[in-house]
Amino acid sequence: MKTTIRPATQLDMSAVLNLIQELATFEKAPDEVDVSVDDLIRDGFGEHSLFHVIIAENEDGVVGMALWFYKYSTWKGKVIYLEDIVVKLDQRRKGIGKLLLKDLIRIGKEQKVKRIDWVVLDWNEMAINFYKKYNAEFDSEWMTVRLTDKHIDRILSSNEGF
Repeated sequence: MKTTIRPATQLDMSAVLNLIQELATFEKAPDEVDVSVDDLIRDGFGEHSLFHVIIAENEDGVVGMALWFYKYSTWKGKVIYLEDIVVKLDQRRKGIGKLLLKDLIRIGKEQKVKRIDWVVLDWNEMAINFYKKYNAEFDSEWMTVRLTDKHIDRILSSNEGF
């Protein structure tokens, strides 16, 4: 079964959302997905797109994707942040993730990025082992920190922390 990698189009966003929902279910958070197809189209296409997506496709249709965006390191310069690589459960262990990662690495090289960053859940042994094959660095020193929309609303409405 031949798999091809290509840039996503607006018409692919329904399939992308399905992959996002499949990932959320796998990560034990099926009710956490708020994004819609319309959000993906609005935010991913146009003059100031917020993200990029490449698609893995074979005879079964869209079977995987990698979604990333550019960020800037004050020490290094341009960096790709890989938000997610997702391969459909029934398509795993067929080299599709490898094709997606390799294409993203190619894009990074073409765009002269200094790094490609991402995070992985500490219990996702399959993903961790996949990344280890590429000698990816696992950084135990840095912690992920975030403010959700609920935190932002609470802080701004109460002047908490100011």
